[in-house]
Amino acid sequence: MSYALQTLLHERQRYASGVLAVTFSAVLIALQCGLLLGLFKITSIPIDQTEGRGNSADVWVGSTGVPSVDLGKPIPTSYLTRIAGRPGVGMPELYIANFGNFTKPAGGTELCFLLGTLLDPDSLGAADVLTPELRAALTEPFTIVVDESDVNRLRLDHPYGKPKINGKEVKLVGTVKGLRSLAAPWVFCSLHTARQLLGFLLPPDHVTYLIARCDSPARARAVAKELREQYPDDMTAYTAQEFSTESRVYWLLRTRAGIALGYAALLGLFVGAVITAQTMYSATVASAKEFAILLALGIPRWRIAVMVLTQSFWVGLIGIALAYPICLGLREAVRAKIDVDLRGEILAGTAGVAILMALMAGTWALRSVRRIEPMDLLR
Repeated sequence: MSYALQTLLHERQRYASGVLAVTFSAVLIALQCGLLLGLFKITSIPIDQTEGRGNSADVWVGSTGVPSVDLGKPIPTSYLTRIAGRPGVGMPELYIANFGNFTKPAGGTELCFLLGTLLDPDSLGAADVLTPELRAALTEPFTIVVDESDVNRLRLDHPYGKPKINGKEVKLVGTVKGLRSLAAPWVFCSLHTARQLLGFLLPPDHVTYLIARCDSPARARAVAKELREQYPDDMTAYTAQEFSTESRVYWLLRTRAGIALGYAALLGLFVGAVITAQTMYSATVASAKEFAILLALGIPRWRIAVMVLTQSFWVGLIGIALAYPICLGLREAVRAKIDVDLRGEILAGTAGVAILMALMAGTWALRSVRRIEPMDLLR
C-alpha cells in the first residue's frame, strides 16, 4: 500500500468531504446521463421496435431534412419506384406516423401519435410486441392498441363514453408493455385505420415513411447514401441506426428537456469539483508541517506534489467505488417507471470524469505545497 493511500486512510476524516463530493458528482452525472439515454431511447421507438425480429427495416425514406421520426411530413407513395428493384433491397413497405387528437371517453383531449403499419407476420414496421392475436384484432377498422402505461392517461378504463381520434370513434382491442411514450402516447393501428383517422391531414396516395429490408448492413448504408445523392431535393434516406441516433440527438440537443438535464449534470460536476478542490486544499494546508519535515530531510518538492496528486487519485477512486452501488440501487428503485440506461460507456465515462475532477482538485491544492518551507518547523 502506497504512503499516499496510508496517509489518506489514517486521515480519513480530513478527506471524507472530498470523497463524498466525488461520490455525489459521480452519482448525479451517471444518473443524469443514464436518464437522458433512457428517456430519449423512447423517441426512437418506432424505429427500434422491430429489433427483436430478424426482419426489421434497414432503410427509412422520409421527407427532406426530417430531424426526428416524429417530425416526418407526407411523401408520395410513388417514391416506392425509387427504392424497389435495387440490388440487395427487398420490397418497400408503407408506414404512417402522425400526430392525432385523442378525445378521452370521460372528456378532455390528449395529443397522441398514430403508428400505422402492415400487420402481416413478416411486416417490417409492426412492433415486435404486437402478438399474432393483437395483429389479427387490429385488422378490424378503427381498432387500436396502446401501451398499458397509457391506459389511465387516456382514460380508456372509463366505463362510459367512446374514445375518438380526430373526431372518429376507435376501439381499444389490447395493450402492450414496454413502449412507454415521452410526450404523446403511441397508438398502434393498421395502415387503413391510420389513413381513415388522419383524413385530410394525410393527402391521398401519401405516407410518412417508406421502409425496406436490405441483405446486409453494408448494403443498407450504401442504399441510403445512393438515395440521398440521387434525390436530395424532395426526400431523404437513413439507415435504421442513423435515423434512431438522429432522433435521439435531436431531442437531446434541440429540446428544452435535453438541455435542462444536461445543465443539471454539469451543475453536479461543478459543485463536486469545488467541494473536492477545497477539501484537497485544506487537507494539504493541514499537512504543511509534515511536508516541511520531508523537505528538511531532503525529499524533493516534486515527490510531495506527486503524493498530493496520488491522494487526489485515490479520493476519486474511492468516491467512484461508493457511487456505483448507489447508482445501481437508484436505477432499480425507479425501474418500473423510468428507464435509466447505465450502460458500460456511461459508467466508464463517469469514472473518467470523476478521476479527472479529483486530479484537477489536487492540482489546485498544489499551490499550498509551493509555499511550504522547512523553516515553517520553527514557527
